Amino acid sequence: MRILALETTELIGSVAAMEGRNLLAELKLSRQQRTARSLAPGVRSLLGQVRWQPTDVELVAVTIGPGSFTGLRIGVTTAKVFAYAAEADILGIDTLETIAAGAPERVQAVTTVVDAQRGEAVVRPFARDERGWFRPVTAAELVEVDGWLERLPAGTTITGPVLRKLADRVPHRVTVLDRPCWPPRAATVARLAARDYEAGRRNDVFTLAPHYSRRSAAEETWDARNCRR
Repeated sequence: MRILALETTELIGSVAAMEGRNLLAELKLSRQQRTARSLAPGVRSLLGQVRWQPTDVELVAVTIGPGSFTGLRIGVTTAKVFAYAAEADILGIDTLETIAAGAPERVQAVTTVVDAQRGEAVVRPFARDERGWFRPVTAAELVEVDGWLERLPAGTTITGPVLRKLADRVPHRVTVLDRPCWPPRAATVARLAARDYEAGRRNDVFTLAPHYSRRSAAEETWDARNCRR
């Protein structure tokens, strides 16, 4: 199974190529360009590096959120177009699970957190199962950041890219994983996709859609105006 994995949760993403369970290459997208301009060249460079033609790809895996509107739209759209053109299967991978799967093996429970803007975040706790995979403990939740930090129990371990903004506000009773663990990685997306595909999970290339952190400001404004009528 040859897997192309795309990770575009934030403005700067990554792409990876995996064959079977072997990671062949992972490429971080250019920091000088936004995802919209760097993703296609990044995929092209990755395929050249592993000497694949687009039609060699059998499965396209992509993070579907929660995360930023722009990054997720670009990543999911690119994945769907590529999968359709290459006649490959497609799988959407949860961003919060991807972040959790990047935790060190010594960590048995972790809460992942991504930015939802406006002082809010999406959080979800995970715990390892008997096979070593992280499984969600509860549903993802949109929370007000300050209140969430205050409520975190002693001994909680947290990780996620929003910690670049929050690390200095985390209570001492809470453990923060090392910075390299915070962002989701395309290599982890590929690993989770290989597991899920082997278990028989598939998505439809036409109906796969991102899961955003929240509704857009435009949608909320539209509803607010209509409710006042």
